[in-house]
Amino acid sequence: MNRFFRPLIFVFFFSLLSVQVTLAQSLRPKFERKPSDFDVQHYIIRTRFDRQKKMVFGDTTVRLKPLKNDFNTLLLDAVGMRFQTVRLEPEGKDLNFKTNDQQIIIKLDRNYSISEELSVRLVYSAKPEKGVYFVDALKKNSKLVHSAQIWTQGESQESRHWFPSNDFPDDKATTEQFLTVDKGETAISNGELVETIPEQDGTVTFHYKMPVVHSTYLTSFIIGNYTKIEDQHGPIPLGFYVYPGQTQLAQKAFGKTGDMMRIFEEVTGVKYPYNKYDQTMVAGFNLGGMENITATTLADTEIFFANFEFGRGAVYDLVSHELAHSWFGNLVTCKNWSELWLNEGFATFMEAVYREKTNGRNDYIRKVKDDADQFMNSYGVSETPHGLYNLLADPNDDDSMFDTTTYQKGGAVIHTLRETVGDEPFWRAINIYLQRHKFNSVETTDLQKVMEEVSGQDLDWFFNQWVRGTGYPRLKVERSFNLQKKTLTLTITQTQEAQGLTPAVFVLPMNLQIKTKEGIQNEAILVNKRIQTFSLKVNSRPTEIQLDKEEKIPIKLIKYNSQVQADR
Repeated sequence: MNRFFRPLIFVFFFSLLSVQVTLAQSLRPKFERKPSDFDVQHYIIRTRFDRQKKMVFGDTTVRLKPLKNDFNTLLLDAVGMRFQTVRLEPEGKDLNFKTNDQQIIIKLDRNYSISEELSVRLVYSAKPEKGVYFVDALKKNSKLVHSAQIWTQGESQESRHWFPSNDFPDDKATTEQFLTVDKGETAISNGELVETIPEQDGTVTFHYKMPVVHSTYLTSFIIGNYTKIEDQHGPIPLGFYVYPGQTQLAQKAFGKTGDMMRIFEEVTGVKYPYNKYDQTMVAGFNLGGMENITATTLADTEIFFANFEFGRGAVYDLVSHELAHSWFGNLVTCKNWSELWLNEGFATFMEAVYREKTNGRNDYIRKVKDDADQFMNSYGVSETPHGLYNLLADPNDDDSMFDTTTYQKGGAVIHTLRETVGDEPFWRAINIYLQRHKFNSVETTDLQKVMEEVSGQDLDWFFNQWVRGTGYPRLKVERSFNLQKKTLTLTITQTQEAQGLTPAVFVLPMNLQIKTKEGIQNEAILVNKRIQTFSLKVNSRPTEIQLDKEEKIPIKLIKYNSQVQADR
């Protein structure tokens, strides 16, 4: 999908949009938190449960480094927790603290400097309204469908409901979990299973260790009765956790995981960055899936579709989407929730890439176009309009972020970016982007910078209209043919309503395909005015014309006049 046509940059077409973007940024909410005065290094999280009361009993140690001298007060996100003790470790010294609806504020025993490290251990209980979900066992016709389950969901800000933390995506730390469960149950969590410890009361503690830093919202566990099916991709163990008696489902739903991993490694040039990859089905999950690091959670209602041939394509999309987050979202993570499209748009795009590598270009384009259509059908109807860079992002209202703009528009725009810079520069830039920012946080400007570096193009126009801007182009195409001069005249009008961050004029470099009785003629045109006329020499009277037949810009609506005007 190399692209040789490079659009000229007409800055004045974007002067109004640039002013609007600048104004909106100056007025926007502060998506970044006030700069933190500490950096969490490691969490040790010990958890047990009272299932009847749906309570969590936690014991979390937070190891951190101050980012300023005279550091003497620690603020952690903690919702609905009752703290029994808060102590400095390893001394075991009690610390004074107070709580509000959202945080625990801990007064340290002295001032600490940036050269020091300290650990605070908090023992608490909670009955979480979010974050941890208790699911009852389900029977049908006296047959057990699934056992009772307990599972977590951290995105966007739910981890703070079950362990005290700096619950924001730009603070990454390693984690260690000790999960005490009933005998016979399985606990699945992040990273390596270090040991299982039989307890004197008949319970069992699963000890997991995740040695690679990650954002808090990716910390997870699942508890229930499961059968594990094992597979391998090179050195990476793959675990598929399904309900007992559903072993055939594991292969149908997850059997292509190794192939997906291989393809994603090849296109990005970055090996899968972790030590394992598990996928577990759960009941009552209100999402399709969640990319918890090394331990993806998936809704059983979605996975069951793999039992039917007609449903497997959708399951493959879901599985590839969540796996793609291992690179886009987990390895590099949106710095704040206004940048969520860098996680979800890329994961959606990689669904199409997997199709391209397995089924061919046509299926790739079909997926990209379907995504574009979903976005356009929802825009301004069932969803509040916003840009990919989301000025309306509200982590307390997931509906403001997890929508077709963030996902489907995001994926389609990344496809257009690929077409704009060219296939080889695009993937080379993606490799640099992932390597440069691995285990760290990213913003839109990081992506733009690397794409410009590799392609040699100024992409302000692209990111202003497709990422920072809103809406999409609507084109009306009128055509006439002069038989004597053999000239096709096209008048293209952009009819989208220019309001807010929606530009009156999109810059649209497109191919025009003209069919005549003599054959097919292709012309590269640049649509960059509200009303624009093109005069093109042709061999004979056109029988058909088509703008952007290759769908390099899938987010657009084109209305052609019903027929070519009479010959003159």
